[in-house]
Amino acid sequence: MSSEVRAPSPLESVRRLARFTAVMYKPHYLLYAIVFVLALEGTAALVSQPETPWRPSSATVPRIVVVALVLLYLRMVDEQKDLDYDRVHHPDRPLVTGEVSAGELRAAMGVLAVGAVGASLVLAAVSGVAIAAVLAYGLFLWAVERWSTAVRTGIVLNLVVTYPIQILMAGYVLISAIGTGEVAARWQAVAVVAVFAGAFLHFEFARKTARERRPGEHLYSNRLGVMGCVVAILGFADLAVAVDLVLVRPWERSGAQAVVAWIPVALLAIPVCGEWRFLRSNEPEHPVLPAVAFVFALYLALIAQAVVCTT
Repeated sequence: MSSEVRAPSPLESVRRLARFTAVMYKPHYLLYAIVFVLALEGTAALVSQPETPWRPSSATVPRIVVVALVLLYLRMVDEQKDLDYDRVHHPDRPLVTGEVSAGELRAAMGVLAVGAVGASLVLAAVSGVAIAAVLAYGLFLWAVERWSTAVRTGIVLNLVVTYPIQILMAGYVLISAIGTGEVAARWQAVAVVAVFAGAFLHFEFARKTARERRPGEHLYSNRLGVMGCVVAILGFADLAVAVDLVLVRPWERSGAQAVVAWIPVALLAIPVCGEWRFLRSNEPEHPVLPAVAFVFALYLALIAQAVVCTT
């Protein structure tokens, strides 16, 4: 007698997806969505229309919700496109263990996509188009990594192909904020993206660096070596701060504005101390905490700049 595998009921699928979200979408993803949108919108407002005081508006909240939904959507994409790799290196993940199925993830992605586009369309039609581009690029990456061994296994090439989705996400926030009036359509607003590119890549290299070469693992240190990664980690942090300084020009400010505008420079002590500690220790993996601390501290400093320097 053959046994038949019973398909989960809709309610059971919702519970399975909820458990997946609890495991794979930690609270720091939501926190990141909040500070990312506030920092990007605020900084772009500061450098594009400094004469207008910036404060989060009623349009800022939907942007945060949309970014949070898209981060979960992309998390689900990653779980499916990295399934073969995770079977070897992360066998405890929900999709690998069967705690959730690929079909359930795809159904949830459809719901998230509709919600993200719908919430964006409430702000402006161009916002809906911008976030749809982010969602589509996520699917494009899935297809590219499935069909291209070079992209799937080459860590640097993979970064070149996958990183533009971060630019598209930043572009969504800027386009949406321009559409609702918080940001002016000037080159300075576009240049702000470089600050966030530096911050993200600083973290990206820090989380994928190990002291010893590990064949088969997706680590930048396998390709660039430890010192190459250390240079990249520090260099991207410097890039983020340098672009912010050029745009905000703290040397032209005085009083509280000058103090707040110089804070990003002081924050460079975090990655410097992190790399000093790593190089002097015998830790097998690069510590991620200093990189996380730098990114969140920088974003909070950018929010403070936007509030104080546009007053």
